[in-house]
Formats: sequence, structure tokens, C-alpha cells
Amino acid sequence: MLKVLVPTIMMFPMIWLASPKWLWTTAATQSLLIAFMSLTWLKWTSEAGWTSSNAYLATDPLSAPLLVLSCWLLPLMILASQNHINPEPINRQRSYIMLLTSLQAFLIMAFGATEIILFYIMFETTLIPTLIIITRWGNQAERLNAGTYFLFYTLAGSLPLLVALLLLQQSTGTLSMLMLQYSQPMQLHSWGHMVWWAGCLIAFLVKMPLYGVHLWLPKAHVEAPVAGSMVLAAVLLKLGGYGMMRMMVILDPLSKELAYPFIILALWGVIMTGSICLRQTDLKSLIAYSSVGHMGLVAGGILIQTPWGFSGAIILMIAHGLVSSALFCLANTAYERTHSRTMILARGLQVIFPLAAVWWFVANLANLALPPLPNLMGEIMIITTLFGWSPWTILLTGLGTLITASYSLYMFLMSQRGPTPNHIVGLQPFHTREHLLVTLHLAPIILLVAKPELMWGWCY
Repeated sequence: MLKVLVPTIMMFPMIWLASPKWLWTTAATQSLLIAFMSLTWLKWTSEAGWTSSNAYLATDPLSAPLLVLSCWLLPLMILASQNHINPEPINRQRSYIMLLTSLQAFLIMAFGATEIILFYIMFETTLIPTLIIITRWGNQAERLNAGTYFLFYTLAGSLPLLVALLLLQQSTGTLSMLMLQYSQPMQLHSWGHMVWWAGCLIAFLVKMPLYGVHLWLPKAHVEAPVAGSMVLAAVLLKLGGYGMMRMMVILDPLSKELAYPFIILALWGVIMTGSICLRQTDLKSLIAYSSVGHMGLVAGGILIQTPWGFSGAIILMIAHGLVSSALFCLANTAYERTHSRTMILARGLQVIFPLAAVWWFVANLANLALPPLPNLMGEIMIITTLFGWSPWTILLTGLGTLITASYSLYMFLMSQRGPTPNHIVGLQPFHTREHLLVTLHLAPIILLVAKPELMWGWCY
């Protein structure tokens, strides 16, 4: 754990001491080295399940893929941000990279925490850099409004969790994830226990986000700069799923009855957000709503509490993190050239940027879960689990899959095909940096097809 956390913390002096000329190069290089070092977490040698570096930080097969994803994303965010942050004064550039690096440090401590209260503190701390990135470097005047939504939705959801954790500490005497899985199952019957059950999960369901408490997400995505959108889609939404997996272990007896409304809401959200995507004109908004739909499937898979559901949820979280982040990068490259996110104003880009159209095509096919990509593996496992739980769910999941395919193709056809308007013929070509950026997103997805057990969690 420390072999990655210490170099991440050492990036702070590097950011402030590096010469202005080499700032972006050194930051991207060091963060990429850290990302390659983090791959050692995937080599699993422990038979006990956990590999611990000390009493508070450890990795297990559930947290390792999410930790690697968090580390992999930092160099990509630095690469993606360079173009629109470069014109600013050098101190602002340093502050921006520092916020991204601090976000990685907090995420490593959140995913690596063995104490649930430490996880909670880090879960909340990630709010601060994200909020500053959205409100300071966002694109439009609405960004303060988006930041307010983001802050208050997350805080309102997570305060009941703090109370629930304090009550759990009082009744079991420990909040260690290592100990709680061996503790006596609690006898939960009363109304108070039901409220406690909801308090434990609502914070994570808001963060995922579940349909109904998702309104902060499209606002935050649309207003955030590209790095903000990338980290929100790829990692911060996954904090919710990870927290749910950790908490479901101790909520067992009540979950069988109380999970019903949440599973139904999650599956209904898959259809509703997919239908919203079919009517979107804003490119970033469409990608943001598609994230809500995919996270609905993840929530359903986790709440059913079977090994297949958990595995499918982890696979879909990792795959969606990379694909969604790639789509935001592509949307940003189009925005930087056309200065508009309205799809109908920038059509026929395939004629001008043929290689970029290939990236769009691959990312969209991954988003609609083309075999044999991990997205399909995760979705099939979750849909099978849901079908085993209740055959009626196949209507909702099947329709949701169909709508996902429709809006993914709609997004590709609207932005890449059709006649090219005269006002965008003279756009500057794609940079090597942007091709590298998308390659580093899509290559891991294609490579994971060859070795998917890296992200199967506990179940292989």
C-alpha cells in the first residue's frame, strides 16, 4: 500500500518545485509510473483474502481492481486537462494538478481502509477536491449551482450513515472490516433497525447514484472540466458500489425484505435514464445519464447478495469506469474544437477525423456491451442473477439493454455520421496526446478480455 501512497504524496513537492516548462511532463510521467507500480496489487499471493500493510490499510480482491483503476486514472486526467489549463497562470496550473493528486491519495486511502469509519472519512474528503475542480474550473455559469447540488446531495445522504456507524460500533464493539465478517449476526426486527438499515445504505445509493437521487450527477458532469467528469464517472461513482458491498455483509437478515423497493427503483432507473438519453441534445449530459443506468444494474446486482451478483457488479464497475471516462475524453476533444456540446451542431466528424471516429465507434460498442468485452460479462452476470431472483426482472433488464444499444448508436450516428456542416471543416486535427489518452482507456478494456479474473473479486 505504502509503495503507491508514498510516491503519490511525494508528487506534491514535485508539482510545486518543477520548472514551469516541464510541469505537465513530469506530473504525467510520475503518475504513470505510480499507475504501473499499482499493478502489483493484482498479483494475488495471500490465501487469507487480505494483504495488509498495517492495521488500517490493506487490499483484498474486491478493493485491488478499484485501487488500480484510481491510480490508472491520474495520468489520464493530467493528459486530458493539459490543453485547456495551459493558458492559465502557472500557480493555477500547479493547484489544479495538486487537487487531482490529492484526490488520488484520498481514493487510495478510501479503497484501502480496513476500518469503516476511516473509509467514511475518506469517502467524505473526496468531496473537497472534486467540489473545487467543478466550481473553479467548470465550463459555464451554472457550475456553482452544480457544485451546490453535488455537495448537499452527498452530505444529506451520508449523515445518516455516520449515525448508523456509531450505533454499529456501540453494538458490536468494532468497525474493522476484518472483524465484522466474523461477528455474530445481529438480530434486527424492529422499526428502528429498519431505519438503521436504510441509513447504512442511503449514502452509497446517493453516491452511485440510484434513480431518484441522481439529479446532482448530470449537473456536476456537464459543468465539470474534463478531469472532473472523468474522475466522477470512473471512480467516485464506484465508491458508492464499493461501500454497499462492504456494508451488505453485516446487514443480512433485513436485506431480504427491505431490498425490494431499491432493486425495483434501480431497474426502473435503467429504463428511465435510457429513455432520457434518447432525447438528449447535449453530448456530456447523454454520457452522464448513461452512467446512472449502468450504476442501476450494479446496485441491483449488489442488493441481491449472491456471488454472481457481486462479481458482475465489480466487473461492470471497472469496465464502465474506463469506457465512460473514454467517452468524456472524446466529448471533450470535440468540445475543445467546436466550442459546443450540442450534437446536431457538430455532425459528420468522421470525414474530418477518421481515426477519432474509430475511437468513438469502439467506445460506443463497449458502452452498449459488445461481446466479448468486460461490459457484457458484467451485465450478463447481473441479469442472470436478477433472473434467478425473479423471472419478471428480465422484462426490465432486457428493455434496458435494448435502449442502451439504441442511445449508444444514436450518439455515434449524431456526432460522427451525416453531412459535415461548412462551419466545422477547418478544425485543427487531433493531437498525438489525445490519441494516446483514448488508447490508454480502451487498451485495458480489450486486455481484460484475456484475463478477466483480475476483477472477479472474491469469486474465482
